[in-house]
Amino acid sequence: MGDLRAVLFDYSGTLFRLEEDDSWFAGMELESPMSPEATREVDGHVQAELMRRLTAPTGRSVSMTPEALEAWVNRDLAPHLHREAYLHVLRESGLAHHHAEALYGRVIDPASWTPYPDAGPVLAGLRRLGIKTAVVSNIAFDIRPAFDAIGAADEVTEFVLSFEVGVIKPDPAIFAIALDRLGVPAERALMVGDSDEADGGARALGCAFALVDPLPTADRSDGLLAALGAHGIAL
Repeated sequence: MGDLRAVLFDYSGTLFRLEEDDSWFAGMELESPMSPEATREVDGHVQAELMRRLTAPTGRSVSMTPEALEAWVNRDLAPHLHREAYLHVLRESGLAHHHAEALYGRVIDPASWTPYPDAGPVLAGLRRLGIKTAVVSNIAFDIRPAFDAIGAADEVTEFVLSFEVGVIKPDPAIFAIALDRLGVPAERALMVGDSDEADGGARALGCAFALVDPLPTADRSDGLLAALGAHGIAL
């Protein structure tokens, strides 16, 4: 695999991770669906579950009306659907509307996202080697500022974001768009992501695929380096 000319990266759980701060949940309580007066504190376990529901790459975690399901399925194609879908998830999880709005605001703020320790070095290293890169993400907001914040925006050759191109992973079309922009054939490209289902869709075109674990950033210091190394790219 030493002849790779491009690496495609997922965003959430791969290059960056949405990691909560306790301050995000200050003053928040969960309402009981059976008795709105009965509330319970948003403790560490609740925080973890809410964050899982906000960042899981596939599947759904709450009951949904047909309208809510339609928004959920298409959430990464348009900002208004993304907002509708995630506010529904948070409200169904028991958060009052104003708390749901506040937490959703964190989700779509690129400043809330934490880079994996090796994300910047990997992107810079690939550029030095002359290997092109693309960030291919199912997302409904502009993530470029997150890369600006770590000085890595210029290290990425192309950003292929679902809400901008009108297609979502695992549809091979989104990977084809990335490869076309990079001018690299699929057999010379590697896709790196944390979802075998979504990111692994690149295999349908003939791309190699490396799966990374979306661990907390403090617990995964060299996952990207290891994934590239396993495919013959030493940085």
